[in-house]
Amino acid sequence: MTQASAPAPVTLVTGDAGFVGRHVLAEIPGCVGLSGLCPDIDIRDRAALVACLEAVRPARVIHLAAQSFVPESFRDPETTFAVNFTGTFRLLEALQATGFSGRMLFVGTGDVYGPVAAHELPLTEDRPLRPANPYAVSKVAAEALCGQWSRSAGFEIVMVRPFNHIGPGQPATFAVSDFARQIAEIRHGRRPPALTVGNIDVTRDFTDVADVVRAYGMLLATGANGEVYNVCSGVERSIRGIVERLLHLSGTEARIETDPARYRPADQPRVFGDNGKLVSATGWRPEIPFEETLNKIYTYWEQQIGK
Repeated sequence: MTQASAPAPVTLVTGDAGFVGRHVLAEIPGCVGLSGLCPDIDIRDRAALVACLEAVRPARVIHLAAQSFVPESFRDPETTFAVNFTGTFRLLEALQATGFSGRMLFVGTGDVYGPVAAHELPLTEDRPLRPANPYAVSKVAAEALCGQWSRSAGFEIVMVRPFNHIGPGQPATFAVSDFARQIAEIRHGRRPPALTVGNIDVTRDFTDVADVVRAYGMLLATGANGEVYNVCSGVERSIRGIVERLLHLSGTEARIETDPARYRPADQPRVFGDNGKLVSATGWRPEIPFEETLNKIYTYWEQQIGK
């Protein structure tokens, strides 16, 4: 008589309907989405989380669910805190209540570092945290909570601070995707040849979402319990330069118009991170050329606008 094989270990992904979540489901083997298993679940609902976890019994968890749009965090800080901090707390409670004994990856943000002087760059994980917006504050609090639980709960937690990550399918509420969408609309005659931007005379550290997801998978497997890792390219890129490269890629000419309403309060002039701790722990390196990433983003919007 043939003995039935044990079911494959499941990695449960919260926030699976979002931009990064969809890439995680597609690229990390064994992942299942929380919203796919339990439609309309609220990450703040402990009882619903317990019921879902009892049904799936995951071996690992990737916690992506968050309100991650910074302007929205200023408009509605209460919901941002409820989702990002309280939602994380409810998930931890539910995992403990269902006897979870595996590993969880908590996805924070590089935005926790806040304003830094040029001599403090690149940003390392031991840099003091000075969050400058409600979203970043909520992530600092949730990360601290996960750090405490990694020491006191019966399961392990690895924490990450991803810097800007981009790719096809990212909502146009995020800058690079918005630039590509506007340029595609200009090229197809859907808008006048004027590209509306906020403050583009700043720098940021961008990584292709596929490289970011690969880092998540590696850290979930080999990252140290209770440790936090920057996930970033380590390369400083000008936002204005990205706009110019997208225009060149598309073969489009447009004037650039600045809209002060798009400026962030307390915007940081320069940002780039140090990924040395991640590289040492996993051997990870970004593999996708930046020009290829921009081309994928623009092609995505070409296909959407050209329909």
